[in-house]
Amino acid sequence: MGLEEELCCVERNNINNKGGRAWKEERGKRKEERGKRREKMENSSQESQLRSENCISYESAYPIYGMAFSPQSQRVALGSFIEEYTNRVDILSFQPESLSLTPHPSLSFDHPYPPTKLMFHPRKPHLLATSGDYLRLWELRDSSVDALSLFNNSKTSEFCAPLTSFDWNHIDHNRIGTSSIDTTCTIWDIERAIVETQLIAHDKEVYDIAWGEARVFASVSADASVRIFDLRDKEHSTIIYESPHPDTPLLRLAWNKQDLRYMATILMDSNKVVILDIRSPTTPVAQLERHRGSVNAISWAPHSSTHICSAGDDSQALIWEFPTLSSPTSIDPICMYSAPSEINQLQWSSSHPDWIAIAFANKIQLLKV
Repeated sequence: MGLEEELCCVERNNINNKGGRAWKEERGKRKEERGKRREKMENSSQESQLRSENCISYESAYPIYGMAFSPQSQRVALGSFIEEYTNRVDILSFQPESLSLTPHPSLSFDHPYPPTKLMFHPRKPHLLATSGDYLRLWELRDSSVDALSLFNNSKTSEFCAPLTSFDWNHIDHNRIGTSSIDTTCTIWDIERAIVETQLIAHDKEVYDIAWGEARVFASVSADASVRIFDLRDKEHSTIIYESPHPDTPLLRLAWNKQDLRYMATILMDSNKVVILDIRSPTTPVAQLERHRGSVNAISWAPHSSTHICSAGDDSQALIWEFPTLSSPTSIDPICMYSAPSEINQLQWSSSHPDWIAIAFANKIQLLKV
């Protein structure tokens, strides 16, 4: 006997035992309550969907991976992902009032290999850094782009270890930290164009790096660990987290700039976002598991300590809120957006914190949240 048949039997017994009128009244109340719950769920679902009318789209001539908002202007930088030596970086103007993205062909330039990351100077919107074979610094003029610096720490070899990522120090703007497949993290003084320090950070390839304070950074690696380094004590590091799957690399790291106690990381081929509290090493305070495919990108809100966005192969961009981290297994996203295909990249604008950018295939979309 199925559940519906069992319920029907119970209801018939109620009619016989308590009288048809009483049962009908009770059934009517339950139906009304179910209707109210259904209406509430539908309204909640509508509110959680980011509306398409608050979306700006731009289509490029090539696949997009690198992406960056300027923190001091209305510029967006895009980097191509072409499996050839010559790639491209494009500069767009973002106009939130008119909901438009306008390319500037005079500010587009060739880039050796696909840029693994793009990032504007925290205070000077005309300076753009890129990583790939080397760390490079570019100056964006009114109608042209100048290559200012190429940072190369390999003095004895014609070969270089590719850079997987970098981060611009948001406190000391002369510092940029890079991560490389050669297991090292390198801290550059970009004003003097010299290496401040280079550390063997992990046992395997280093895939991402993030600054927390002026002299403190963290990194993630193919050795499945998150490690924190202090430039005042270069001989030691602190392992904050090690994946229970030691053969599964950690790919991305995001440090919560509004609350430096928290950081987030993602694993290769995993639908989880792992939230860490540096005061409680080794054990995640939360694991966000609502994606239906691998997570590719994460970004903390630049204006809030309790919000983070994630995006992945399930074509979903999800926004999460942490009113408390005391219930790490029961966190659901508060907003979601479905893209036409797998999302490769995600950025949350610090100059316009109500806008998030996602990249998929050869398109980007800016979403108002």
